Amino acid sequence: MLTTKRYEYMPFDNVRLHPLISNHRPFAPQKIAHYERDILENGLLEPLIVWERTNGEYYMVGGFHRLAAIKTIREKHPGYFDHVDVRVVAGELDEMRALNLKLNADRIDTKITDYFDTVLYLNNANWDKERIAKFLDKSVTWLEEIIRFVPGMDSRLRKMLEEGKVSWNRAKGICRQILAAPADKEKEVADNLIEELNKSKEDARPRRRPLSPQKAIKRLTKQFEKHPTTRYTVDLEDLLSLFMVLAGKEYTESHMERIRKTFPGLMD
Repeated sequence: MLTTKRYEYMPFDNVRLHPLISNHRPFAPQKIAHYERDILENGLLEPLIVWERTNGEYYMVGGFHRLAAIKTIREKHPGYFDHVDVRVVAGELDEMRALNLKLNADRIDTKITDYFDTVLYLNNANWDKERIAKFLDKSVTWLEEIIRFVPGMDSRLRKMLEEGKVSWNRAKGICRQILAAPADKEKEVADNLIEELNKSKEDARPRRRPLSPQKAIKRLTKQFEKHPTTRYTVDLEDLLSLFMVLAGKEYTESHMERIRKTFPGLMD
């Protein structure tokens, strides 16, 4: 059973790394540098979390960026942080891995994909669904969807999820269609659905606005300073074209040509 045994101020060198417990995203150099500055200035405000596997044997569970920052500090300032504050926890290896994965998934910038490895690991470790859902503070339905769709998810779709290019609901819909396909058609269906998804994202990509209100004001101001008596003859269609281009929506090349002709120098 996972428990907190005590808080302790222990020698830094007593904290080891376990081969099955690690940080689950690549280390961010800027985050390490931030912790380095903060710890030097304010001390270690949040203790490292370590697992006491046996008496006197401690392994890191949470706080890997802070650990890396302290290592950097010690390299630059020998003698600094010979001892560190830790929260000592106890339990079985699967509980430690679960806690480690939960700590990684509970960050502010967490994404649905950050939970995938956690859920699948705990499910394979024979935790029942109610226990996993309670541990992660999620619903059983949310959990079951991950267990159903993630193991066989197309790697391209997972990458899009990780990059925030597709929603979880859309990804689940694609997974359902692939699972419903005949066995010899799964790859073909997956290829077609991914291609359609990429095309829809490409079509939805906003066009670069050719003329912003700020740019229009700046250019008109320069023209006024050089030629304050300049006059434009415009009609309603000219004004409509100008407003559509400034709004950046539903304009065409003919609208831009009309602006170039009616308002010389206003557009490139």
